[in-house]
Amino acid sequence: MYSALLVIIYLAFISLGLPDTLLGSAWPQMHIELNASLSSAGIITMIISFGTVISSLLSDKLNIKLGTGKVTAISVLMTAVALLGFSLSHSFIILCVLAVPYGLGAGAVDAALNNYVALHYSSKHMSWLHCFWGVGASIGPYIIGTCMAHGLGWRGGYSVISVIQFTLTAALFIALPLWKKVENSENNVSNENNERTQEEPQERKAKSLSEVLHIKGVIYILFAFFCYSAVEQTTTLWCASYLVLNRSIDSNIAAKFAALFYIGITFGRFLCGFIADKLGDKNMIRLGIIIIVAGIVMLFMPIPGSAIALAGLITIGLGCAPIYPSIIHSTPFNFGADNSQAVIGIQMAFAYVGTTFMPPLFGLIAQYINIGLFPVYILIFTAIMFITSEALNNINKNKAYK
Repeated sequence: MYSALLVIIYLAFISLGLPDTLLGSAWPQMHIELNASLSSAGIITMIISFGTVISSLLSDKLNIKLGTGKVTAISVLMTAVALLGFSLSHSFIILCVLAVPYGLGAGAVDAALNNYVALHYSSKHMSWLHCFWGVGASIGPYIIGTCMAHGLGWRGGYSVISVIQFTLTAALFIALPLWKKVENSENNVSNENNERTQEEPQERKAKSLSEVLHIKGVIYILFAFFCYSAVEQTTTLWCASYLVLNRSIDSNIAAKFAALFYIGITFGRFLCGFIADKLGDKNMIRLGIIIIVAGIVMLFMPIPGSAIALAGLITIGLGCAPIYPSIIHSTPFNFGADNSQAVIGIQMAFAYVGTTFMPPLFGLIAQYINIGLFPVYILIFTAIMFITSEALNNINKNKAYK
């Protein structure tokens, strides 16, 4: 029963990643057909991000009212409808309207599934699930590219992925009784190694934003998550430009290694799954930060040639791998099972804010000051992430968990 539900959750995480990289891949062709400016993609992504923040903040209320299974199924359905709408749309304004359910669906399912896995499965599964999200995010552009190559255009790509989402939606609705069976069979919240056991309340009230922010230590993890998202997304967006403009690396090579940074995160999460249960979430976060700093140091090294800088970029990607899953998985331990959904929802919201605003901020720094400050910028956020995560560890130092 647990294994069958876990398969459903894995498929849902692939589905969660599928739409995330579509717009960037399809937009060069989309904006011409829609008679929209090249920069207009930013408007759509901002609307999607705003939707994800709103639904993340509401995730606790939604989960109490509907349950994780229904929230997941309805959210994937909303995303599927939005993707189908994208494939049929001939207007930029319509795309902006469709971006609302697109973002709301993505944020709700992200928060709901992350909390469920944090409560019911071990740390290794959290790492592997986020690895599967990366698989979905990698497949999306491939589907778009294949459809374009065979004359189906970007609309064909969006149609294919919407069909995949509708298929998964059907599977999720069929599997709804399975969620109930699993929940009814559990009296305690524990991981597979019985490292922690906390009683999960059967009935509880949704917590307001103010109540969650007053939980001891929450503010530290919110800033840690914000900083992690700033590091990952700033590196994703600006690493190629930094390599070309500051390290004089050929643009083709820089583009390939920028892709390897993303692949490094995905592959790193696969590897982390084999050691996560042994090291524990706290040490996995520390390990990730140490590896990120090592990669940043490589970027600082004024060594001629491209090898050390490129190696530094891949190292940063590997360092990012364990942090996001480990922060999520440690939430029930840090703040209690009854608070975890509310805290994870706000964590997701802070992550989306960091993702949305911090990379553009560095863009202004690069344009008006110097793009060579890229390693300094991500080092600052990494340092804050370390300070805030260790501050939380200090609060929970007497708890019997790694």
